[in-house]
Amino acid sequence: MTVAKLELFALPGLPMIKAGDDLAALLADGFSRAGLKPQAGDVLALAQKIVSKAEGRSVELASVEPSARAVALAAEVQKDPRLVELILSESVRVVRSRPNVLIVEHRLGFVMANAGIDQSNVGPTDGVERALLLPADPDGSAATLRRRLGELLGAPPAVIITDSFGRAWRRGTQGIAIGAAGLPALLDLRGNPDLFGRTLQVSISGFADEIAAAASLVQGQGNEAQPAVLVRGLAWTAPDNPASELVRPAAEDMFR
Repeated sequence: MTVAKLELFALPGLPMIKAGDDLAALLADGFSRAGLKPQAGDVLALAQKIVSKAEGRSVELASVEPSARAVALAAEVQKDPRLVELILSESVRVVRSRPNVLIVEHRLGFVMANAGIDQSNVGPTDGVERALLLPADPDGSAATLRRRLGELLGAPPAVIITDSFGRAWRRGTQGIAIGAAGLPALLDLRGNPDLFGRTLQVSISGFADEIAAAASLVQGQGNEAQPAVLVRGLAWTAPDNPASELVRPAAEDMFR
């Protein structure tokens, strides 16, 4: 795969997404407002929050009864025990904990802060405290949106669902893909020649993560309100594989 030019377009005019919204229809309207039609190699990058909101993945904190474990851990990390209970319910293990930090292994395999549960940009307009969970099946969500967009637009762009992750050995967060459909999330380049004809032995590209990182420059992480970004100019020949392929298996994890 080679890229000489890459273009990124934020889909304009998306409303605040609510549970039950037809997200694909709203995205198709965004294509129309922008005067865009899907082309071969297009990838639509969607911030996780709008997918989770449309799927009704928000939880009222008042409805959460924290366990004794959550209460004890909340005291250590200085977080709301109800939020910690939600984090534990979405996780299979606690990786690290200290004041203001709770790193867990999500049930989907992601090692991340707070199991991806967020309260920023959730919009408690009715005064009710809510937390937003990741989609239950991000790859499935991406595939469903892609099928529906194909019906509405005539041609389906590839779809990735993005989130912001911290990194163990570098400061700052960056966009990564937690869901993907219509493209190879992971590109195995082993066996291909390098510039001098030497066979690549270990090169595997996190293709969807690289796209997510580029899209995140347009999406932003604050009040930019640009959660849907069309990435244009890519090309690939490898078969599709989901974002779950990006999760390193436990047997390959040298730090577990």
